Amino acid sequence: MSDWSQLLPVYLESIGQTLWMVSATLVLGGILGLALGVLLYTTRRGGILENRPLAAVLNVLVNFIRPIPFIIFMTVVAPLTLSLFGTFIGTAAAIFPMTIAATFGISRIVEQNLVTIDPGVIEAARAMGASPLRIIMTLLIPEALGPLILGYTFVFVAIVDLSAVAGGLGGGGLGYFSIAYGYQRYDWTVTWVAVITIVVLVQAAQFLGNWLARKALRR
Repeated sequence: MSDWSQLLPVYLESIGQTLWMVSATLVLGGILGLALGVLLYTTRRGGILENRPLAAVLNVLVNFIRPIPFIIFMTVVAPLTLSLFGTFIGTAAAIFPMTIAATFGISRIVEQNLVTIDPGVIEAARAMGASPLRIIMTLLIPEALGPLILGYTFVFVAIVDLSAVAGGLGGGGLGYFSIAYGYQRYDWTVTWVAVITIVVLVQAAQFLGNWLARKALRR
């Protein structure tokens, strides 16, 4: 039977670790993924920064990294994580591979949302003499803001999943809590508590994301 007098502090710490991993990854991966996604879109044929060789290299890179299962990707980049952080175990070390994985996943979401923008609007801005940077900052991103928010909400759920995998490999958080104190001890109550906590976090993020997207779409 679960002894929650001892488990409660560990449980609360695990929630904090998960929130930290997910938040840091979403911010860092979100910024890097946005930049990469914009590059994928603007350097393609007919883009405002058309550069076919660069576009080809970026596409190959994204297509190479994105399909790798995260549990394998974490082990592949473990030597690099070790050289940068001195360890590949722990919450801080887990954020590094999570951020890389999130960056490449987000880049495709950004690119796909930018593709939906009417090319005529972009051509009109170019005809008026707007610079590529101005078009990106004042037209592309604002026009795709609502769908991007929904995309980032979806990514939040995926990053929670990444955090659980990272926890199973010593990254901490609810994933580690569920495995170390639930699965390995045959204490299914602990496992279900971790599952329910993750579901609540995801539902809260989904609600917030939907609300922000509606606000953006009503501009």
